[in-house]
Amino acid sequence: MLKKVAKKYTTNNTEKNTLKTWYSLLSLGRKLDVRAPNYLKQAIGWSYHAPCAGHDAIQLAIGQVFTLGEDHLFPYYRDLITCLSAGLSAEEIILNGISKATDLASGGRHMSNHFAKPEWNIHNVSSCTGNHVLHAVGVARAMKRYGHKGVAISSQGESSVSEGYVYEAINGASTEKLPVIFVFQDNGYGISVPKSDQTANECVADNFSGFKNLRIIHCDGKDVFDSMNAMSEARKHVLEKGEPVIVHAMCVRIHSHSNSDKHELYRDEKEIAEALAQDPLVHFEEAMTKNKLLTKKEMEEIDKEAKQLMLEAHKSSMSAPNPDPNSIYDFVIPEGHASTNYPEGLHEESGEPMKFIDALNGTLKAEFRHNPDTFIWGQDMANKDKGGIFNVSKGMQQEFGKERVFNGPIAEDYILGTANGFSRFRDDIRVVVEGAEFADYFWPAMEQMVETSHEYWRTNGAFCPNVTIRIASGGYIGGGLYHSQNIEGSLSPLPGIRIVVPAFADDAAGLLRTCLRSRGPSVFLEPKALYNAKQAMAVVPEDFEVPFGKCRVRREGTDMTILTYGNTVHHSLEAAEQIAEEDGAQIEVVDLRSISPLDEEGILKSVKKTNRVLVVHEDKVFAGFGGELVAIVNEKAFEFLDAPIKRVGSTFTPVGFNRILEKAILPDKDRVLTAAREILAY
Repeated sequence: MLKKVAKKYTTNNTEKNTLKTWYSLLSLGRKLDVRAPNYLKQAIGWSYHAPCAGHDAIQLAIGQVFTLGEDHLFPYYRDLITCLSAGLSAEEIILNGISKATDLASGGRHMSNHFAKPEWNIHNVSSCTGNHVLHAVGVARAMKRYGHKGVAISSQGESSVSEGYVYEAINGASTEKLPVIFVFQDNGYGISVPKSDQTANECVADNFSGFKNLRIIHCDGKDVFDSMNAMSEARKHVLEKGEPVIVHAMCVRIHSHSNSDKHELYRDEKEIAEALAQDPLVHFEEAMTKNKLLTKKEMEEIDKEAKQLMLEAHKSSMSAPNPDPNSIYDFVIPEGHASTNYPEGLHEESGEPMKFIDALNGTLKAEFRHNPDTFIWGQDMANKDKGGIFNVSKGMQQEFGKERVFNGPIAEDYILGTANGFSRFRDDIRVVVEGAEFADYFWPAMEQMVETSHEYWRTNGAFCPNVTIRIASGGYIGGGLYHSQNIEGSLSPLPGIRIVVPAFADDAAGLLRTCLRSRGPSVFLEPKALYNAKQAMAVVPEDFEVPFGKCRVRREGTDMTILTYGNTVHHSLEAAEQIAEEDGAQIEVVDLRSISPLDEEGILKSVKKTNRVLVVHEDKVFAGFGGELVAIVNEKAFEFLDAPIKRVGSTFTPVGFNRILEKAILPDKDRVLTAAREILAY
């Protein structure tokens, strides 16, 4: 598994101009690294800075090996020299550090020391350590699918390898044989935690030594030549063998973890002195003079030029504009696809009603034909005649092939994280994933959901993950714990994602089509109890579309409004019909369809007409999404109300498995009837 790297760069065969370039980058990088904390002291910015001193050599090598136009680079927060070496200018580094509006990475929206240049495929990554490895694997999958020559390079500290999604990424990359280089910059510490508390192996890369289709290269990350050889060999191996490589670089952390850390609290003077004695820049200078490759005078001249470059970059950056506070609403989420045929998401089509599940299956197939750059994956998605746990994707792999329809491992983080990465390859790509087989199992992917939700905003509009996350949600199937949960109340506080919940086959088709034709992430919640339910059947027009943020009045009324969505739309309709027959009152049932964005105009229009409101949803009443609906109505239509608003939903308990317990917990028609009659009698 471990192979000796064939030496390419040595002190004897490296051209002088190359050595000058390397020294110039190292010198400039060190000067920027030393200067960064001064901006904070002067209250100018750079309030987060993770020094790269001690990582100089491996970072120089990563940037030098990165090939513009071919590769994708995912640096982490310590990768100042990596990004400088890859082509960022000193000014671009400083603009990011002091969070200016013209910062290429995010326009001041993301933390300092998160360097990026999206147009060069140097990606803006999360502050969640190691998280970006999944995105690197995702874009590598796209490279392989599209036959693109290049590699994805992911860089991180050794302690972040403890994160579960790093294992998922490396496991997936080796299983799929994807063109990825995983660089571990090992400085021995995770902030203040020594490596020995992270892993039993001295080298964390050795934890993966049993993986098939994976090469591991160890190098001295403090030595320029060894680092260059390792990175060059890694890229060469990936391109020739079509399999991932781990480069484990032994570095040293000369300073504190960051400007919010004091390493004197956990490192003694001797250890700090030993770290300083291993300074890669000093050793490179000594190697140059010892081998008579660069003179001291030549290096002093380069240092002088680097200092001048830095001062000019500082001056230019200081005059750059600050972010406009009025811009905070820009790039939260793109506009959804606009339908010319169905602008309100309504139709009067007649014909044969279709099952909810058939509407989903038919729409997926139609959209895969419509856009050949559409892909779908997830756990248990396609195996012979089976298509997903509920057969929603049945027949898709047979028609569209394994390149577009395929299984993922039982790793929800991996499923969604690679979707984020895959969509980075081209903006016309559309990815559909089953985020989990049941909504209850989606929680491991929540970190990636949060990440995906703010990519568009965080990158100042430079990158938008075009991903639809399908999730089977809700109860009424006797599923109990882990098979009956509703999660929209947890997802709705996240800006940057759309959340839709259809209750009928036509809306299921129309909303899914709009999700797949829109830019940006959408969560498509499928009430699984409705897949084959007769009451959810509907006529589905060809090419039907439902816009985001448009509710639908499923039953007209004048005496009360029920605001509802998902499974409880049907309970509400049944209750409204019974009240009309027995009590003579006419209840208007408003099917929200779209949770985020929400059709406030449609909601308030109905409330102002009926003057009484009942909110009904399947999720728990306490802290459920219904509380937001109540707040909106109270805030914007209080003077129109003739009675207090009530809510109907689940009890504040988990959902029991036994049908008797499930019935006691989940809302039904009878609870809607009771609450509606109380409001009408007020």
